[in-house]
Amino acid sequence: MTAHAEAYPSKPVTLVVPFAPGGTVDVMGRLIAERLSVHLGKQVIVENRAGAGGVVGTGYAAKAPADGYTLLVGTQGQVMQPLLYKKLTFDSNKDLVTAATFASVPNVLAVSQNTPAATMAEFVAYAKANPGALNMGSAGIGSINHLLGQIFQDRANVQLTHIPYKGAAPATTDLQAGQVNALFVNLPNVLPLVNAGRVRLLGVASDKRVSVIPDVPTFAEGGVKDVVLDSWYGIMAPAGTPRAVLEKIQDSVMAVTKEPEFVAALARQGAVPFASNLEESAKIMADELKLWTPVIETANIQMD
Repeated sequence: MTAHAEAYPSKPVTLVVPFAPGGTVDVMGRLIAERLSVHLGKQVIVENRAGAGGVVGTGYAAKAPADGYTLLVGTQGQVMQPLLYKKLTFDSNKDLVTAATFASVPNVLAVSQNTPAATMAEFVAYAKANPGALNMGSAGIGSINHLLGQIFQDRANVQLTHIPYKGAAPATTDLQAGQVNALFVNLPNVLPLVNAGRVRLLGVASDKRVSVIPDVPTFAEGGVKDVVLDSWYGIMAPAGTPRAVLEKIQDSVMAVTKEPEFVAALARQGAVPFASNLEESAKIMADELKLWTPVIETANIQMD
């Protein structure tokens, strides 16, 4: 271990969450921050910098000093941003590096209680018979919710009306109130509402059923094939951050993912550990870029 790595961190670390409090990114960020504080020996302070579908917080982190004291909770969203915004003052695929990933959550199709469908087959049938009559909320144009919904519409050959919000939390609130028919969303966002009987799940976008919701079929089981997409969460740092610092962050994150208490905390959210190191994370980012480039180009989604 180099002297640089041994000295890091010598002061509190800021972990930027590029979305408002209450959503899954925020929940995951706070879970990892608590344990990273222990492993790094200095407090990791969560700072919410919401706006423009995660662009505001991502840009702030990308332009921060590359010293390991400003980190970012990253997701697939950082891969997509340069594809969606042509006029960004940063390129998250070049200006940020993922030190490690730590968690994965399934995405689900959740519907309000007043949506006229009890199964995915009924949902698709109604949407085909009434193009645009059903609406879907999202955390914003270009968000994972929006893009997963776009893939679903393409695979199911249906048309939904998109209603973008400024985060998954307000979209979920309106889903519960019946103002939104459907939401393609991280399971943790809606699991408490599902358990309380306030919203219903029609399918999970995974290759197999999820243990915390065993009665919910996969999209494929529901008749919509080739829609498999879990969301992952990682710790990103500005490009140029010293390798030794990145490795210390990586090693700390990997250690957290093995802690029974952390695994249990994830499970309560419907999440599982998803540990990848610097090299593995780089491949994940490259694979995500290959996946989303044609989706965004085909749908002609442009933010500026």
